[in-house]
Amino acid sequence: MRILFLGDVVGRSGRDGVTSRLPTLRERLALDLVIVNAENASHGFGLSPGIARDLMGCGVDVITLGNHAWDRRDLIGEIDGMPTVVRPLNFPPGTPGQGSTIVTLTDGRKALVANVMGRLFMDPLDDPFRLTLELLARHRLGVTVQAAIVDVHAEASSEKWALGYVLDGKVSLVVGTHTHTPTADHRILHGGTAFQSDAGMCGDYDSVIGMQKDAAVARFVRKMPGERLQPAEGEATVCGLMVETDDATGLARRVAPLRQGGMLSETFPDF
Repeated sequence: MRILFLGDVVGRSGRDGVTSRLPTLRERLALDLVIVNAENASHGFGLSPGIARDLMGCGVDVITLGNHAWDRRDLIGEIDGMPTVVRPLNFPPGTPGQGSTIVTLTDGRKALVANVMGRLFMDPLDDPFRLTLELLARHRLGVTVQAAIVDVHAEASSEKWALGYVLDGKVSLVVGTHTHTPTADHRILHGGTAFQSDAGMCGDYDSVIGMQKDAAVARFVRKMPGERLQPAEGEATVCGLMVETDDATGLARRVAPLRQGGMLSETFPDF
């Protein structure tokens, strides 16, 4: 299975970058599955149902979220009817939506996609390690699903690395989101799971993690409340990574980063 995961979409710039490039990427890379973290897609904070539908209309199969999941309250009333929009698995019981989904491809192959939030420097949520393992106990990689992907929405690289090692050999890909900075540690772990501690963002990098510079800098310099942060509006760099898996085992054969457009150096998967 050929899978593309794109990091946090930030504002209109990020949305435009994804919607304009994804149709070509799907064809050029012969993609079977596209997953996008879009918890910052609506003006930098949250995801509206309309924007979720727009992203799916351009070729996104599954949308993952994070700590800004409920910043757009209109999503709360609709997420139960949107099975391919996945909020963190370790939100409290009774929270609307679902923490994982299974996508069935046109040829019958199935992929499990889960989203968990870290706890270091984040909200005090349930244990992402335990809940992810409990989920995977119900879905056998290479048997009931041909691929399994876990988006770890977390602040600390150490927590993402630790979860990657715990899940090594149990899933196809563990990929971090939330920090908006693409890391250079993409690799296949010893057990066959592809890993990268942060996929980066789809947004304007002439910014402070996607937000316009002046207001963001002022918050650090003055330590005073200021104007509401607004997404930067320059050309986006579309950041993510591609994984090719073995259908028989569900484990990764190859992994490579993708960066296109905007300010960052470009790189493109060579398979």
